[in-house]
Parts: sequence; C-alpha cells; structure tokens
Amino acid sequence: MKNIFRWFQHLFSVIALLFLILFVIGFTNSAPPERNIALALFFLGAVILRRYLKIRALRSEPAAFPKLTSSKEEHYRACGMNESEIEFFRKTMASAKEQITALENNVQQANKLKAINLRTEMLPLSKKIFKELVQDPLRLHLANHFLYTHLPNLVDLTAKYLEINEHSLKNKETFAKLEESEQIIEQLAGLIQRDYQTLTQDELEDMDVELEVAKSNLESKEHPQS
Repeated sequence: MKNIFRWFQHLFSVIALLFLILFVIGFTNSAPPERNIALALFFLGAVILRRYLKIRALRSEPAAFPKLTSSKEEHYRACGMNESEIEFFRKTMASAKEQITALENNVQQANKLKAINLRTEMLPLSKKIFKELVQDPLRLHLANHFLYTHLPNLVDLTAKYLEINEHSLKNKETFAKLEESEQIIEQLAGLIQRDYQTLTQDELEDMDVELEVAKSNLESKEHPQS
C-alpha cells in the first residue's frame, strides 16, 4: 500500500509539473477561458491530492517499536539501565521480534521446514530466548550469536529455501540444493539450542545450588544431631 501511495505521488508530481510548464510558456494563452480554468483546477487538485497521499503514507508507516510503557520503563530502570541502553535494547528486541515472525511465516510454508522445526524446536526456543531477554535485559550480551548471526541467517536461508522450492520445474540440481539447504538450516537450528542453553546456564547453576541446599536441609531433618 505504501508503494502505491508513493507511485501516485510521483505521478501527480509529474502531471502538476507538466501543466505548470505549459502555463509558464504561455501554451494556454490561445486556449478558451474554460480550458484555462479546467487546467488550473486540475493543477490545484493534483497538488492537494499529492499532499493528501503523502500524509496517508506517513500515517501508514509502522512504528520502529511500540511505545514504552511506564511499567516496562520501571523494569528497565530497576535493572540499572540508562536511556541509551534502554533504547538500544528495545531496538534490538524489536528487530529480533520481526525476524522471529518472519521465520515463523517461512516455516509454515514448507512441510520440510515444519519437520525441522518439530525436531529442533528452533521457533519455540527462539521465542523462549526472546522472553528470557525481556525478563532480564542485562543478559543481552549472552545472546549475541543468536541475535546477530544465527537468527538472521535462519531467516535468510529459509526464505531462499522457499524461493527454490517454489520453482515449477525442478531438476536433480534443484533437489540437491534443497537437501543441502535443509541440512544447513537444521545445523543452524541446533545452534539455537546451544544459544538457549548458554542464556539459561546461570539459571541451571542457581537451581543446582538450591537443590543442594534443599537436600542438605532434608538430610539434617531426617538425621538430627543428638
């Protein structure tokens, strides 16, 4: 829709400019008054319509990311983040959310990609990583590989896979390329699993400590010192 608006803007800009040139060189001096009035009105209408379409296009522009709510701002502040860190984090997460959505759309368009997702849980794990980061923004650095390499590569590869898979005529080379792409996508999905493990490693270690403390407490109650 935005491209259509821009196309109309350019079209009417050219038309308006053309009629302006005609007026300047005196083309309409020899024309009937009614024609001059019609051309003037058309020129004015083109300018107004161009302005209207420009406003509509600007209003249709999606926001870079949602408005920061007071509760989220309090959460970020409680984590010790300043304004620049909050802005960087929100832009990073907005990009990640867009990529996860794109990956999900790609996966739904091919059975082989659905099968890979079922085996590796690349989509559920990607969403879990996103959720973990939202809950604890200070762990953003632990997800560098996921955010800047693994997730973007998965989106690109699945998109290219769909392009090849949509070829109406497939030959031996096409099927070989699809199979190779499936293998690489599955390997990348395996890296998403490692990304999730890296991100949650501290939580697992904390759980181990808590379990050890709980076991120690249970043992002391079962075998009280005399």
